[in-house]
Amino acid sequence: MDELIFASATELARAIRARELSCEEVVEAYLDRIEKVNPRLNAVVQLTASAARAEAREADAALARGQIKGPLHGVPMTIKDNMDTAGVICTSGTKGRTSFVPRQDGPVVARMRAAGAILLGKTNLPELGLAFETDNLVYGRTNNPYDLSRTPGGSSGGEAAIIAAGGSALGLGNDIGGSVRLPSHFCGIAGLKPTAGRVPRTDISMFSYSVRDVMLHVGPMAKFVEDLVLTLPIIAGVDWRDPSVVPVPLGDPKKVDLRSLRAAYHTNNGVVPPTPETAIVVEKTAQALSNEGISIEEKCPKGIEETMSIWNEILASALDGGSGLKKLFRMIGTTEIHPWVQGTIKFFHGIAMSTSQFTNLMLNWSRFCVSLLSFMEKHDVLICPVCALPALPHGGSYDPENIPMLAPFSYTMTYNITGWPAVVVRAGTSPEGLPIGVQVVARPWRDDVALAVAQQIEAVMGGWQGPPL
Repeated sequence: MDELIFASATELARAIRARELSCEEVVEAYLDRIEKVNPRLNAVVQLTASAARAEAREADAALARGQIKGPLHGVPMTIKDNMDTAGVICTSGTKGRTSFVPRQDGPVVARMRAAGAILLGKTNLPELGLAFETDNLVYGRTNNPYDLSRTPGGSSGGEAAIIAAGGSALGLGNDIGGSVRLPSHFCGIAGLKPTAGRVPRTDISMFSYSVRDVMLHVGPMAKFVEDLVLTLPIIAGVDWRDPSVVPVPLGDPKKVDLRSLRAAYHTNNGVVPPTPETAIVVEKTAQALSNEGISIEEKCPKGIEETMSIWNEILASALDGGSGLKKLFRMIGTTEIHPWVQGTIKFFHGIAMSTSQFTNLMLNWSRFCVSLLSFMEKHDVLICPVCALPALPHGGSYDPENIPMLAPFSYTMTYNITGWPAVVVRAGTSPEGLPIGVQVVARPWRDDVALAVAQQIEAVMGGWQGPPL
């Protein structure tokens, strides 16, 4: 059983195609694992067991006829509960949507299904995805599989927790400030935030093409980097609905010449220093890459310390000083709001921008991106922390007034502002036994470079390790 549920999605897909495993056998193993671990995690909030079993039987019958649906034929997946899934409740973690059932899959979910993946269920998130921890008034709190007293992160926390625990082979999340990468770091799995414009964001709940949503990206999450490589070509590309998507060809990570790369690394972004153990993991990773023949120097992009102020201003402009969120809740019928989201409204209260302030924000945003892009002229890849801290105790990202304390998460926010591709992979362990990931950032549209370097880090630093569940 362990060999099956802890295998990579890539290996499962190969074994199914070779008829070494049946789709029913694989799906049943994952459903059994969910039944075992989910009561302690509360990661899967809508289980689609009957439909999954029926799809598995159909997939086996197709294989018997010599038909393969796609590269994920028979592979179990889970989906974050703010992405539309036909016939399955999609709450986005807010009470106003407890009975909302999408009539069709969103484009990215549909692409996964068309490639043969089988949906096991939907995974938990904070209300509207507005926190770096996973808790809401609909389904409650999700726990970290490495320490149940700690958070798996957010907003794709349920997804990361169930994947890390072996209850899902791979899944999809989305990321506006680190919501794929932070849970991947907290739960010791691999996660990709693709280049902005690579993957459609259509049919993500509450997506509105606002200024804030310019920073929103959809990405795959899995135990192993090879599964991110497998999934990205499936979900990428124009859907003729999201106008931001650009048909830029994907590079092949297998064709990246690692020894030709010029890399930089830093342990401190000037906003908040990481724990000593986090800094050591980044330094050891840099040394390991150097040992593999990659040219690497310790250097931090100039201006990166402005990340927090720019990200906050972008959110403030999109949320209209908090009143925009209140209006959204009225529109969807939510009258009882999670205390953390109330704290977010309070945090941004009164920070509505004048036209001149908004114009100045756009100018600063552009200057920030130009400054960082000039740094990448001489560097193909950048290695840095994912977060200043390993997984926090539940509630640890908020003060007693429920006001978010965001600075430790600034390491991921930078690359939502720039829109560059970034991969997280586990590279170490904290003294408490918690995973520590590193973030691999590449030039825009060079998702292949970020993935290739992340695979190398995984190979030499260990990558995902099963939790004590």
